[in-house]
Amino acid sequence: MRDWIVDTVAFVLAVLVGVVAVTAVERAADPRPLLLADAVVGAAACLSLWARRHWPFAVPVAISVVGSIAPSSGGALLVAVFGAAVRVPFPRLAVVGGAALAGSVVQGFIWPDPEFPPLVNLVASLLLLLLVIGWGMLVRARRQLVAALRERARRAEAEAGLRAQQAQRAAREAIAREMHDVLAHRLTLLSVHAGALEFRPDAPPAEVARAAGVIRDSAHEALQDLRQIIGVLRAPGEADDGHGDRPQPTLATLDSLIAESRNAGMAVTFDNRTGDPATVPAATGRTVYRIVQEALTNARKHAPGTAVTVTLGGRPGTDPWAAPERLPDQDRGLTVEVRNPAPDGPVPDVPGSGQGLIGLTERAALLGGHLTHGPEPEGGFAVRAWLPWPS
Repeated sequence: MRDWIVDTVAFVLAVLVGVVAVTAVERAADPRPLLLADAVVGAAACLSLWARRHWPFAVPVAISVVGSIAPSSGGALLVAVFGAAVRVPFPRLAVVGGAALAGSVVQGFIWPDPEFPPLVNLVASLLLLLLVIGWGMLVRARRQLVAALRERARRAEAEAGLRAQQAQRAAREAIAREMHDVLAHRLTLLSVHAGALEFRPDAPPAEVARAAGVIRDSAHEALQDLRQIIGVLRAPGEADDGHGDRPQPTLATLDSLIAESRNAGMAVTFDNRTGDPATVPAATGRTVYRIVQEALTNARKHAPGTAVTVTLGGRPGTDPWAAPERLPDQDRGLTVEVRNPAPDGPVPDVPGSGQGLIGLTERAALLGGHLTHGPEPEGGFAVRAWLPWPS
């Protein structure tokens, strides 16, 4: 619709200029046959403007040729040259401008103006053509700028969508690791005690009741932990079914984790040399909690009945922004070690992929520390981690 309106306005302007030119020629007392030919050629030039979008180079060149003998085509020539300046590259535009200027020069000799000398007509035609060409090139540059900005905006929107997808994927991976860290400990308790009930149906009622209580409590805690993690995925404002957010584990809750493992039948020795756990940053304490939780879970699964030793030590003073070569000072920072000897009997075949320790290694690295795990030379298994502890 916009192009049709522009073409109509351009056609009307070209016709008006042609009428003015024919009137001026008629006052010059030229022969009537030439006036009629001028009017016909000018009308044809104006009609050709409707094809200038399809042939932006050919139309102005053709009008330049016929315009040399038809002054009434001057308006159509200016419109066609403007269209060429908007659409064709500069080398072809130079050809169009040269043809239009040559046609104006020839027209000055065929239809001389008695009021102005030929040089004045030539300079006026040149200035008018340069003005029209410059205007057209300005419009073309603006259109190219708008197109470039639109393409940049489209590309930025696409990149923003990709970044959002990557952030969403990273969030999902983090939630998956968190679910593994939280639920593996609870579900392992369920598996161990359910297996004990299965293989010892003649156990004393007191042991059966204790195992059933551990199963019930572990299932309840697993459900609460799962509800807490899934709550992260809820949109703001959604109902939480009346359950508030549970506090995240910290170093202060490590004693309850040890006590829970002892109640489940594990022999756990806990040596805490850090002093006040409230002085440890929350992120560092939460990572230590997850490391101990995963190590106890693995010991329960792969070395049941063994005594597990948990050692926690260190002191503040680590600069988290220090150069990497200054970080290996193990006397400053927080160290955690979980060790268990090899089991006396065969190692039970418990399914597991080791993703928990891999995730914890990444989590320790994100805090600026490191985690190692593997079998001990004298037998058994150990998990050791060092985390920075800013003063």
